[in-house]
Amino acid sequence: MSETQNVVNKAGRTSEVAYQVAKNSKELKRDMEFIVTQNQTPVLTGARKMKALEGWLRTNTSRGTGTTTGTDPSTATTATAGDAGASDLRTFTETILKDVIQKVYSSGGDPSVLMVGPVNKQRVSGFTGRSSAREIVQVGNIQGAASLYASDFGDLSVIPNRFSRERSAFVLDPEYAAIGFLRDFSLVELAKTGDAEKRMLSVEYTLVMRNEAAHGVAADLVTS
Repeated sequence: MSETQNVVNKAGRTSEVAYQVAKNSKELKRDMEFIVTQNQTPVLTGARKMKALEGWLRTNTSRGTGTTTGTDPSTATTATAGDAGASDLRTFTETILKDVIQKVYSSGGDPSVLMVGPVNKQRVSGFTGRSSAREIVQVGNIQGAASLYASDFGDLSVIPNRFSRERSAFVLDPEYAAIGFLRDFSLVELAKTGDAEKRMLSVEYTLVMRNEAAHGVAADLVTS
């Protein structure tokens, strides 16, 4: 950021440095969410990469039956990320969802979150067993979405996520997953280059999977 950007009087902000730091902090957190919810294979040396959510889930899964559907990771410690390169996809149905929830519960989990992409969020809102009858709707409003799914094994908040893969729906127990920081967020002032000020935002983190059997995934779902 040049000194000119910092001294010019702008509507809505007094410091260009503070504005750019805040904006890029949000971008960094979105990048983190994108990576956590993807199918990333871990890399332990060199440019390190964490094992993302889909690479952990192997106990409570529901996958397609075609010849090119995804496969479960073989163990929780290998570098295999599940559901890679599948092309035989299927429509997300309530039967598939119930199957995954039941598997998670039988494995000891208490799922409370159903996380889906935008397309499959709309499909969930069309499930006949959704809990719309239990929601309070103001007079004059049109109820076109479901934010809660009442299953046989507890209520699940239905959370749309624009960053996770559309082809996968996650049934999660938040108690058994977390973000762990080796180095927390930090802002470092770098040396000036001519008339420009520079800042570096950095963080080192990973997905801490406390028990992959407490979660589940419905995979190989159509994306449109």
